[in-house]
Formats: sequence, C-alpha cells, structure tokens
Amino acid sequence: MPATKAARNQTLDFAIGLAIVLSVSAVYAQLAHYDFVNLDDNLYVYDNPHVLSGITLASLKWALTAVVASNWMPVTLFSHVLDVQLFGPGSGPMHMVSVLLHALSAIVLFLVLRRATETRWPSAFVAFAFALHPLHVESVAWIAERKDVLSALFWFLALYAYVRYAERPSRGRYVLVAVLFALGLMAKPMLVTFPFTLLLFDIWPLRRFQWPGSVWEKLPLIALSAIASTVSYLVQKSAGAVKAISLSDRVQNALISCVTYIAQTIWPARLAIYYPYPQPIAAGQATAALILIAAISWAALRTWRIRPYIAVGWFWYLGTLVPVIGLVQVGSQAHADRYTYIPMVGLTLILAWGAADIVEKWPKAKQAIAVLAAVSCAAWMGVAMAQAAYWQNSETVFRHAINVTTDNWFAEYNLAHFYMDQPGRLAEAIPHFEAVLRISPDYPEANNNLGACLMNAGRPAEAVARFEAALRARPDFADAHFNLGLDFTRLPGRATDAETQLKAALSLNPDHEQAHNSLALLLVQQGRAAEAIPHLEAVLRLHPDYHAEHNLGAVFAMIPGKQAEAIAHLEAAQRLQPDPRNIQLIERLRATRN
Repeated sequence: MPATKAARNQTLDFAIGLAIVLSVSAVYAQLAHYDFVNLDDNLYVYDNPHVLSGITLASLKWALTAVVASNWMPVTLFSHVLDVQLFGPGSGPMHMVSVLLHALSAIVLFLVLRRATETRWPSAFVAFAFALHPLHVESVAWIAERKDVLSALFWFLALYAYVRYAERPSRGRYVLVAVLFALGLMAKPMLVTFPFTLLLFDIWPLRRFQWPGSVWEKLPLIALSAIASTVSYLVQKSAGAVKAISLSDRVQNALISCVTYIAQTIWPARLAIYYPYPQPIAAGQATAALILIAAISWAALRTWRIRPYIAVGWFWYLGTLVPVIGLVQVGSQAHADRYTYIPMVGLTLILAWGAADIVEKWPKAKQAIAVLAAVSCAAWMGVAMAQAAYWQNSETVFRHAINVTTDNWFAEYNLAHFYMDQPGRLAEAIPHFEAVLRISPDYPEANNNLGACLMNAGRPAEAVARFEAALRARPDFADAHFNLGLDFTRLPGRATDAETQLKAALSLNPDHEQAHNSLALLLVQQGRAAEAIPHLEAVLRLHPDYHAEHNLGAVFAMIPGKQAEAIAHLEAAQRLQPDPRNIQLIERLRATRN
C-alpha cells in the first residue's frame, strides 16, 4: 500500500476513534454529577469497608477471595479499590472511569473488526452501535455494573490478540489471548462463551475454520470457561442467588427474552433497571418466539456459505446470551438491558455487513444507507442521553422503572427504601411499600420495612400487624423480631412481649447490636440493671465507642458494689469524648466509695 494511502487510512481510522470518544462523552458526561444507586452499589462501593480503605494488603487479599453480590470477580473488585485509592469515595469519578472503559471497548471493537475484515465503515457502524445504543446505558451508568464495561474491554482485547494470532500463530500470541481472556473471566464470568465466538470468527471473517483442528486449538480456553462456569454456579448457588423457578417457566421466559432483546435493539423504548418476571408466562408468546428463533437460525444456516456474517452474527447473539438468558435463573428479573452488552454485537454485525452487501449489489443505494446509518446513530445517541438522565440517583431510576413497567414490586421496594433512608421523607416511603405488598403480599422485607416506617411515624399499633406478617412469612427473620420487640416497648402493657421478641432476635443473631441495646434499656427501665450488663458488654464488643462505654458505666453505677467497674467505663468514655456529666458521675461514685 502506498505510504500516502496508508497514512490517509490511519488518519481516517483515528478520526473514527476520536468520534467514538466524543460521542460517548456527549452521552455520558452528565454522569460526573450523578450519585450511587441503592442497588448493589452499596455492596461494591459505598458500604464496603474493604473498597473504601483503598489499596492495602488486606484489601488486595479481599479482592482476590471475596464473593460480592453472589459473584467472584477479583479484577472488578480491584478496579473499585483502585478508584477509591486514586479519586476517593465519590461517585462522580467512578462513573467517569466506567465511561472511559466503555469508550475504549468501542474503539477496540472497531479495531478488531477493521483488522479482521479489512473494511472500515461496517466496522465503524458496529462500534458506534455498541458505543451509543440506549440498551447499553445500564452497563455504563450503573457503578455496580463496572464488571460489564471492564469484562467487555478484556473480551475485545483478547479478540484483537486472537486476530493477530490467526495472522501469524505463535505460542506467545496464544498465551496473550489466554491471559486477556482469564482477566476478563475474573472481571465477569459471562465471558465463558468467548471460545465459541472465536470459532465463529474462524468461520468469518478469518475464514480459517478447520474441523476438528480449530476446536482442538481452543481446548485450553474452553477449559478456562469450564472452570469459570463451575466456580460461578457454585458461588451463586451457595449464596442463594439461583432461584427455584420451574424449568418450563425458565425455558419459556428465555425464548421470549431472546426476541425481546431484538425488539429493544430495533426500538429501544421503555427501558428500565428491572423487568418483573411475568406471572403467568404467556405460552403463546413463547411458542411464537421459538418459531421465530428457529426460522432465523434456519435461514442463517441456509445462507452461511454465501453470507457467512449472518450465521456468525446470529449465533454470536444467541451463544453469548446463554449464560444470562435465565436457563439457570440468577436473580428474579425476567431480563435485563445489561445482558445485551456483548450479544448485541452479533445483531449489528448482520446489519452492517448486510448493508455493505446491498451497496455492493446496488451502488446507488450507498448514500441512502449512509444517511440511514448516521440517522440511526444520532437517534441512539439522543435516546441514550435521555436514558442516562434517569440514572441521576435511586429516586429517578426506580421511579422511571415504575412508570414504564407494570406491577414492578422490585422498583417500588427500592424507591421506598430510598425514601426511608432520606431525612424527612419517611412518609413518602409508606405508599410505595404498600404498593409492593399489593403486588406481593407475603414479601417479608416489605412488611418489615413498612412496619418500621409506621412505627417511626408514630403509628406503633398499625406497625405490629406488618411485623407479624413478616414473621409469618419468615419466622427466622431476626430484624422483624427486633422491630416487633422495639415496637412493643412503645405500646402500654407490652413490656413482656417486647422482651420475648428482643430475645428471639438475639437467639437468631447474637451479634444484633440494636437488639442488645434495646433489651438492656428495657431491663434497666424494669429495675433489672444487673441483667442488662451482659447486653451492654455485647454492644461494647460489637461497637466500642463513647456511647457504649458511657451507657455501660452508667448502668454499673446503678448496681451496689459495682462502683469500680462504673468508674472504669466512665473514664474510658471520658477519654473518647470529654463530657462534664461523666466527671460529675465519677466524682459522686468515688465519694460513695469513700
């Protein structure tokens, strides 16, 4: 290739990469001012002491071994730790890191396709679709989904390394593919289908597939996938994330979801953070979805020799959905936008190279197709900007989900929980917890939290029924026993019932600090200070601070012959937080001893 032409091509490819960065920035710059959401972000970041400590030997060990939200993802966990180390615990920089990873993934995807197919504009279309499609907003805007953007970057880097390996096979190049793939698996185990996509790439565009040699070549990578799949399943099952939904329902929902994702790719409207599992599932819809999937698969296989990109794109889409399509149901959602992050690449491959075929056959259509592609990208960009705006905080994202779905108990619950945690907004939580219980009357957490709202709103008698409903659904619910006991302390003549419930909470959770504290207070009020001491000592063990030391000292002061113990704890409290009341009580106790 002449030097001037090569330079011109490099300049044009660079311009495409720059356009990807600028367009992604235009969509997602708003995230710099957005908050965490109260779904999983707490587990991964803002309530996680290991992450908030930054990089230490302890946090590194934790990242390598921890299971968070029923997943083992050491690379993703380390990325959160690194965020805090570099930028602090604020949400804005963490959002921007995810945006950067997303933009880099889109650029690498473009480079992979550009190198493998030696065609620019179809490759650019696929990359822009990946970068700008509204279905991908969830993966980018949700900090807890860092695993999506990070694993995708490793996926495309490994794919690029594989294209280079296919050009000139060597052990070193294969090892690089395996290392990048392993890092991707440790970012998110959804990459288990990566070896399958390499076989598809061998068919097209690399055109190097040989049976059985190509399969044997992938065996080390398949072994990594098998290990990751086994570990992921065992971890999720042990954590209780695998839901007991009938096989029939799972299969039917999987078929409907496959078609739903295609429809959302074409018309990305009414997108939500959570889609409730349909009850009941429409068997007719599942049958129609099966017929459509079978028909497309048959057409793809029938035309694979003359248009191999159709079969490759279609089976990329179906194959990469397998880990998240719900055949093994993890979580309670029917489907999720984030699950299209990698699979959609297959659908856009078909669109891009199908358009290229049309242009080759009818050159006059080139301008119209170019305009259509540009309009599609601009439309996706606009919708994605609007969709990203819903991720401002928990209130906006869950209220939007309620508005665009039906009977969304999950969104109602999380919105109510958000209001419950906000000062002065307790009253706003109550109708949303009530909405949850209209949809799912036996949901114990909703009953317990509604009871807590009613109790704190000065309606303790109404709260009793909610706590009792929670305990009927889950008798071993320690927090519901605690709340019911605390509620009884506010009702006349229910002290004995309060003691029974608080002790029940402690039998289920001996480290329940609030139950120890409340039971100690109840015992002191009944003149049973000596019985309160073990509970206050438990509080001090669980949460050693000024209040625990002060309270223990004050109660010891009520017990004859325990002045020395009282003074020791009051002095400890005084060292933690100087308080004239402690000095006065210490002096009175010393005077009594003398």
